[in-house]
Amino acid sequence: MVLVWLGRLLAVALISLGALKIGLGVYVARAFIDPTAYEAATRRYIGSGTTGEAIDRGLMFIVLGVALGLLAKVAANRRTRDHD
Repeated sequence: MVLVWLGRLLAVALISLGALKIGLGVYVARAFIDPTAYEAATRRYIGSGTTGEAIDRGLMFIVLGVALGLLAKVAANRRTRDHD
């Protein structure tokens, strides 16, 4: 039961982190037009890489979070079904 709880917690964390990465990527891409300001904002808010890479990583985190959440739900349903 603890592993199911940890799986759900990790799934929520991955989805939240993915949404944050996508939001920051879109914000930096739309707010900073000047190339020097864009590079500085990318280094400051995103780290290494470009805004496109940040959005791609965010989508990957969301997909992994959803998959982990579904696995945790299946494990929780299987555990309750085995006890019946």
